[in-house]
Amino acid sequence: MTTAEPGAPRRPAGQRDSRTSSSVWLRAEPSRVRRKPPLTLERIVDAGVTLLDVHGIEGLTMRCLAQQLDVTATALYWHVKTKDDVLDLAVDRIFGDVPIPDVSDNWLEDIRVLARAWRGAMLRHPWAPRLVGRPMLGPNVLARTEFLQSALVSGGCCGLRLAVATRMLANYVIGASLTEATWHQTADPQARAAARDYIAASASSYPTLNASGHLDDTQWNDDLLFEEGLTGILLTAAQTGTPG
Repeated sequence: MTTAEPGAPRRPAGQRDSRTSSSVWLRAEPSRVRRKPPLTLERIVDAGVTLLDVHGIEGLTMRCLAQQLDVTATALYWHVKTKDDVLDLAVDRIFGDVPIPDVSDNWLEDIRVLARAWRGAMLRHPWAPRLVGRPMLGPNVLARTEFLQSALVSGGCCGLRLAVATRMLANYVIGASLTEATWHQTADPQARAAARDYIAASASSYPTLNASGHLDDTQWNDDLLFEEGLTGILLTAAQTGTPG
């Protein structure tokens, strides 16, 4: 049984105190202190990829990364030691965007599907091709390299031929992606047309380049050139992999 405060007016039995009379559904929730989400390796990699997409490799620093995450640089060092750590993790994250195809009875087509998706991921993140020469030990990189070599083994490649075919395909996808990404980043839309016009105007000095339509997008665009180049490499892989 409660006792009314001295001097407080009595209220009828069953009547609520006006200070608490509003329904729970009508009362505003008390304000809460907004807390930062915990710093995790996942968040660091997400922020790193975002910075790389916007500013490139040179624009990624541990200070900028800390600012992006609204933490101190010291907090970052509990998870990553150097910028190189962030770059390695970011590259592996990009490889994670490359779907691993279902294995079919056509090993050449399996590789083609993987290579197309790999190129697409590189072009969506133009900084990535420049970093693929780093030690590639991340789980996403290794899983896709495993798929590639497994497909080549299905086609009869082994030993030195397997190593050569793996390198040819990897170097082709990385090189094509790097060339395209660099061109798209640094050249204005009219630059390639101007380059083509220059070759045409100097046909006597570059007769073969002029006749072949070198740098002429109206004849062969990057997608077609990539597909045809990939076909040529896969045919070579198929021939070297055939026991004979």
